[in-house]
Amino acid sequence: MRVQKVGSYYQLRLERGEEVMATLLDFVRKRRIRSGLVLGLGAAEELVLGCYDLKHKKYLKRRFRAEHEIAALVGNIAWDETEPICHIHAVIGNRQFATYSGHLFEARVAATCEVSILPGQKRLSRSLDPSTGLRFLRL
Repeated sequence: MRVQKVGSYYQLRLERGEEVMATLLDFVRKRRIRSGLVLGLGAAEELVLGCYDLKHKKYLKRRFRAEHEIAALVGNIAWDETEPICHIHAVIGNRQFATYSGHLFEARVAATCEVSILPGQKRLSRSLDPSTGLRFLRL
């Protein structure tokens, strides 16, 4: 990964083969980013997207093995006690221009992935909401 600080935000360029979520979490941990916004695009393979099933309180997941364009990555950064949480959603497209979207669990960079992170000034945290089984932002 290559990083450049551009005014108030960081511009990241993930390299081929890097795992997107692991790389972002490591970056947030090392830079001690307390909260923030995440935006990105690129190309990836071995993606796992999820859609939350509220009734059963679990994610339904789907793996996409082939190379896909990442049309959009959007999300936020918060913390769960001592570990960062990057809550990221993705829109991906295949060679037939069909798109899929959902919560991003995994993605391996196929060519490049360009991600902007705008850090917040205050630490945000998440806590479990028992009625949904999700970890909501504490505001």
